[in-house]
Amino acid sequence: MPFKAKDRIVFIGDSITDKGRKKDPEKLGSGYVRMLRDSLTSLYPELSLKIINEGVSGNRVIDLAKRWTLDVMDHRPQWLSISIGINDVWRQLDSPDGEQVYPERFESVYRGLLEQTRSLPDCRLILMQPTIIKEYPESTGNTLLKPYVGIVNRLADEYDAVLVPTHQAFLHVLQCDTGKELTSDGVHMNSLGDTLMATTWLKAVCGSPYRR
Repeated sequence: MPFKAKDRIVFIGDSITDKGRKKDPEKLGSGYVRMLRDSLTSLYPELSLKIINEGVSGNRVIDLAKRWTLDVMDHRPQWLSISIGINDVWRQLDSPDGEQVYPERFESVYRGLLEQTRSLPDCRLILMQPTIIKEYPESTGNTLLKPYVGIVNRLADEYDAVLVPTHQAFLHVLQCDTGKELTSDGVHMNSLGDTLMATTWLKAVCGSPYRR
């Protein structure tokens, strides 16, 4: 079990992390972050872990950079979980004439954020792979997403972070042809998609979450 009593765990990302947190009295939203709060509380009630959701809908990695001090550094977390990359690709499809974040810039900005985080004492990093864009593996969005997934994998290795293989987990479920959808629109999670994100996170971070 990796956590210590009173650890603060900050989750930062886009709408997949946000999931309506601003309208939620607990500021957790209705997605995978809430599921993880509930799971971690039920598994480790004695630790009184503090879960903080700093997801913002529409964010790309360059948007995280603009709010990194307030939404990450000022919390001084013991754990930081980052989920970003979907909008960096989706905007290329949705708004091709707008400002683009191609893989080289994505990696440069992401690396800069991780470098800033080095100054936080005893903060462990958790890097989540971007999930999917459309529910078939060879979609244009998923093809464009591949280098971003590779960047997250590489940064996790370089910064000794826990890698949460969410992209691989989603592809695996899609390839199993369960007949059940994971998203409401090809990107935003339904309850099954949120559950898949939460369970993949727990497996990566805690190993077997029931082993104390």
